[in-house]
Amino acid sequence: MPKKKRKPEPPNGETMLPGRTAKEVEGAKRHVRGMLRFLGEDPNREGLRDTPARVVRALGEHFSGYAQNPESYLAKTFTEVEGYDELVLVSDIEVFSHCEHHMVPFVGKAHVGYIPNGRVVGLSKLARVVDVFAKRLQVQEKLTKQIADAIQVHLKPQGVAVVVQCQHFCMCYRGMKKPGSWTTTSKLHGLFLADPAARMELLTLIGLKRNISGHSE
Repeated sequence: MPKKKRKPEPPNGETMLPGRTAKEVEGAKRHVRGMLRFLGEDPNREGLRDTPARVVRALGEHFSGYAQNPESYLAKTFTEVEGYDELVLVSDIEVFSHCEHHMVPFVGKAHVGYIPNGRVVGLSKLARVVDVFAKRLQVQEKLTKQIADAIQVHLKPQGVAVVVQCQHFCMCYRGMKKPGSWTTTSKLHGLFLADPAARMELLTLIGLKRNISGHSE
């Protein structure tokens, strides 16, 4: 069978971060080679020869949120919703981010809810807003607030609630080494702060078991 042709590399860019020059990309790869030497490795051996380019490409993907604006996802809204003004909740949005202190991953789930004030946004756009901020160097507390504040500013709903639950590799696999630990953060705006019933509904729905087949777990 004929060998498959390798896909061409992106033009200048061993990176998905726009605006980076070829010189900047080469500089980043040089730093990766330096780190490999620091670890006692030989960056010229076969298994590591292409590692600097791979790492720079991966960084471009991990941190693509720096080139994105949440407003672009929240600008288009819909008003033909029959006056719907109750909770909209998207649960279990996967979170993949990196701690800004050690540059190691933290992963988990985000639950994003809001109470519309005459208009709604596409459900997938809430997940995209999570990614915009998660794909940056972060601390979980700041990530939670940035998601909630962006929705509050651009949608101006009656209330916004964001709850994030993550495991941090910097705590699970180094330092204290507590792999079973989870960190939960929340940020509330509007009715979720002022109305205990709205807050209770949110927390109850977040806690519900979900199974698309309809069978109980």
